[in-house]
Amino acid sequence: MDVVVLADTHLRDGIEGLPHAVLEAVAAADLVLHAGDLVSARAYQELVAMAPTRAVLGNNDHQLVGCLPITVELELAGVRVAMVHDAGPSRGRAGRIRRRFPEADLVVFGHSHAPCDEPGIGGQRLFNPGSPTQRRRQPRPSLGRLEITPGRVRPRIDILQD
Repeated sequence: MDVVVLADTHLRDGIEGLPHAVLEAVAAADLVLHAGDLVSARAYQELVAMAPTRAVLGNNDHQLVGCLPITVELELAGVRVAMVHDAGPSRGRAGRIRRRFPEADLVVFGHSHAPCDEPGIGGQRLFNPGSPTQRRRQPRPSLGRLEITPGRVRPRIDILQD
């Protein structure tokens, strides 16, 4: 299963604001996970029309209040995945995430715009795809990819060209 992971896209006018490489990845994906801050309902609807999509509410998703949940927990080919927008400061994050999602194998989050793929506590993996549209203090925009086979996940961060 090929999963594209996005966060912090801040798409005010629909998905045409996404880089071409991201649109290609989404079109070929089995599933898209979006860890919040889509911003517009139009962008969310257009993303859903392109590929099966699960998303959580971000702090800038005012148009999507009542439409998106705060967290998502799902199982993909035997891999337990949880998703939330803001996982808090990096200091103490692994413990907070483990307490919030004790059963999750992989926890996807956003908010910081900074890519992160690191071990958590008790075998958990913490994964933030960064942002494909607003790199902020990062050298390049990015997106996440998950290759999921039965009971196993291989995450990676794809760095995009500006």
